[in-house]
Amino acid sequence: MKRHLLLVDDDPSIQFGFSRYFTRAGYGINTVSTLAEAREAVTAQRYDAVLLDLMLPDGKGVEWIGEVREKFPGTALVVISGHGDVPAAVDAIQRGADNFLTKPVSLEELKVIIEKSLEVGSLRRKQLTSQRLSKKIDPYFGESAAMKKVLELASLAAENESSVLIMGETGSGKGLLGRWIHDRSANSLSAFIEINCSGLKGDLFASELFGHARGAFTSASQDKQGLIDVADGGTLFLDEISDMPLTVQAEFLKVIEEKNYRRLGEVTIRRSEFRLICSTNRNLLEKTQDGSFRQDLYFRINVFPIHIPPLRQRLEDLPGLVNSLLNSLGYQSAGVEESVMRLLASYYWPGNIRELRNVLERALLLARGGPLKPADFSGLESQPVRDFPTDNILNLEEMENLHIKSVLDRFGGDTRKTAEILNISLATLYRKLKKISRD
Repeated sequence: MKRHLLLVDDDPSIQFGFSRYFTRAGYGINTVSTLAEAREAVTAQRYDAVLLDLMLPDGKGVEWIGEVREKFPGTALVVISGHGDVPAAVDAIQRGADNFLTKPVSLEELKVIIEKSLEVGSLRRKQLTSQRLSKKIDPYFGESAAMKKVLELASLAAENESSVLIMGETGSGKGLLGRWIHDRSANSLSAFIEINCSGLKGDLFASELFGHARGAFTSASQDKQGLIDVADGGTLFLDEISDMPLTVQAEFLKVIEEKNYRRLGEVTIRRSEFRLICSTNRNLLEKTQDGSFRQDLYFRINVFPIHIPPLRQRLEDLPGLVNSLLNSLGYQSAGVEESVMRLLASYYWPGNIRELRNVLERALLLARGGPLKPADFSGLESQPVRDFPTDNILNLEEMENLHIKSVLDRFGGDTRKTAEILNISLATLYRKLKKISRD
């Protein structure tokens, strides 16, 4: 993967020499002459390393080091100065610089130093990730075979940067799984930005997502940073993406493909390297057929689908979920009476895990600190699981068929590419397609 460098130096000869050398060495390099331009550059694009001169037309580069280190902890930072005094070097290192060099600089030596600094940055990210995860208590998802499969897929998703589409009913834990994937990914130290696509409409949603310039519309009294910008280097989680306004979908598709965007009312092109995770409780394929969701956007976000089964289809997870939720609510009892568990297992849980948590919280209030009893769940009407309506619920075979067809459509009917993406043989794909056509 090509590494990207930012050179902050106002000497045209240094800009020319560095650009020519590092371009030939396989790096991408941009040059700026002032601190103001440097701040704008790191806003528009993420850089693996910054080469920073100390004396610049609008200030001292050393004063910018702390800001870079705070916002971009994994970025290598090499200071290059025409003044090689020891106090300046010590100050730069103390503020967070990885190395300090004096001019004139040997470009070969600088290349070696950059590569070492990049290794240090990678180790720094891993260490911070390890510290963060060691302090974090893992959420409990369940031990059923279905949930083990979900976590297996989620772990695989965390190891790559592909777009993830999490499907499941309301309250099934889609947002929790999205954050779980983020916390185990390479960008876990950066922000996890969540936006509910059903909460805002039209220009308000576009403003929240892309940001806007002052005067872009009537109430835009000042510049506003969009959540795409905030998610740079991290994860953008779009909850219930099926409700994204149709007017925004085309522009967002372009953002996914190019990582470039404009704020409303602004001509400046900005860049954001975010990882995309989406969730939905709707059948997106059906929505593409009725015209309420763009088919090309559906193919773009449905690269790595994960389906969370509803709670009623995995009641073996109920005891563990109950204990986990009660612990999070501060309930210290060793367990729950069998009569209570029988009552909970007889309910169909249309609101899934979210409803279960609310029911348990209410029961704790009614119990007044005592052990939980069936009477504390008086508002819970028992209904056999088998009576729950199963309309529009896809079984695993139906989901597989839909996924195969969507991938095949995405690659224009190229069966060889489809088989490669699905990690199956061409013969297996033909066999499955034949069965789909029969059905």
